[in-house]
Amino acid sequence: TFLSFNSFFFFSSLNRRKMSLKSERRGIHVDQSELLCKKGCGYYGNPAWQGFCSKCWREEYHKARQKQIQEDWELAERLQREEEEAYASSQSTQGAQSLTFSKFEEKKTNEKTRKVTTVKKFFTASSRTGAKKAEIQEAKAPSPSINRQASIETDRVSKEFIEFLKTYHKPGQDIYKQCKLFLDTMNHKRDLSIEEQSECAQDFYQNVADKLQTRWKVPPEKVEKAMDQIEKYIMTRQYKYVFCPETTDDEKKDLAVQKRIRALHWVTPQMLCVPVNEEIPEVSDMVVKAITDIIEMDSKRVPRDKLACITKCSKHIFNAIKVTKNEPASADDFLPTLIYIVLKGNPPRLQSNIQYITRFCNPSRLMTGEDGYYFTNLCCAVAFIEKLDAQSLNLSQEDFDRFMTGQTSPKKQEPESFSPDVCLGVKQMYKNLDLLSQLNERQERIVSEAKKLEKDLIDWTDGITKEVQDIVEKYPLEIKPKSQALAAIDSENVENDKLPPPLQPQVYAG
Repeated sequence: TFLSFNSFFFFSSLNRRKMSLKSERRGIHVDQSELLCKKGCGYYGNPAWQGFCSKCWREEYHKARQKQIQEDWELAERLQREEEEAYASSQSTQGAQSLTFSKFEEKKTNEKTRKVTTVKKFFTASSRTGAKKAEIQEAKAPSPSINRQASIETDRVSKEFIEFLKTYHKPGQDIYKQCKLFLDTMNHKRDLSIEEQSECAQDFYQNVADKLQTRWKVPPEKVEKAMDQIEKYIMTRQYKYVFCPETTDDEKKDLAVQKRIRALHWVTPQMLCVPVNEEIPEVSDMVVKAITDIIEMDSKRVPRDKLACITKCSKHIFNAIKVTKNEPASADDFLPTLIYIVLKGNPPRLQSNIQYITRFCNPSRLMTGEDGYYFTNLCCAVAFIEKLDAQSLNLSQEDFDRFMTGQTSPKKQEPESFSPDVCLGVKQMYKNLDLLSQLNERQERIVSEAKKLEKDLIDWTDGITKEVQDIVEKYPLEIKPKSQALAAIDSENVENDKLPPPLQPQVYAG
């Protein structure tokens, strides 16, 4: 997969270099040069490309692939020679066992396992498996309403694309034919891994752009517009097949990031040194808009539209910082604020959207310009959140662990620490929040003790029941038949005939 922990080698140095300390406070420092391609070409790097830009990444990929092909040919030739030598030896020696096919296959496998540098190790391994292909074929189809909505949008985009190409005349006809041919080709390549499909899309973008510039002599500004429309047309039709495919672990990463952000709900702007004052109504509105934009990214189908949401979110962040500080924002202010916005918004399917943009966006957009800069910062923010620890927030490990487990929460700002011009309502609000936090902690303790008491009662009842059962089993109760009651002495009963006569009073003379 593209954005795995292995591919964050590019960002491992960010914990030492980018996210360094400032003299007056701990913050996240980002140097513009450290966001560029590590090969020094001047374009923006990307974690999905191990710190390279799209152009350098493709060059390294093709070099490694050619090297792999050459090694495979050499291996095949060596195995063939060894097989021929073994066969000749078996013919010359009477009674010798011939080299069986199974042994040959075993030997071939052992040779391959001894290889160290391969494309699969240099780049991310393909996650395509036969079982997962079967899962795709057996996957449930979307509901009719979703299909109808997708069909309507696809028809609309197709009509807009045809109308746009009419302005290009003959080059437009050629572009349309190439797009249709590409879509047909992709429909027959559903069994390829998502990385291979991404490679096909990137090759197609590059070929069309080169043809427009060299063959049709289209001006650069019109080429850019044409590429935007081509990407919109193609990816609208391919979206349901290539966004978060089941052959990848994109969904698993989405859940992991979402769970991580939820666990970090207690992080405050002060911990990240975010220069944004949400008590200012204008700033608070911009923060809400930034969160809305980053969440809205998931609803878009075209990579360029998803990038536009990231760009709008970033511009709202810059404006919020500017209003708070009364001066333009810097990169050192932007990244921690972006991290805070991501933590506060917890965008849905964040990793899937980043992967989708990386794989199928026109690479020129990610290499240069504000879209590429903001997207690179978003990738950096996600990497920081995944690696966030106590040291990053200037906390002790004990406090960090208690916050992460929910045992306690950071103390709210005391009313006394506010400036004199803050209204009483804000002070009372923070006082009430402090009280609610204390009540919440007390309620959690009561619930915990109640559960413990309930468990003790259940254990006591089970213990008494077991003791009673053991006693009953050891001393079983025997019920004897009821005996007849003895008759009264003075009663007239035939059974009393043998009894002596009743005593009579005796009179004695004095």
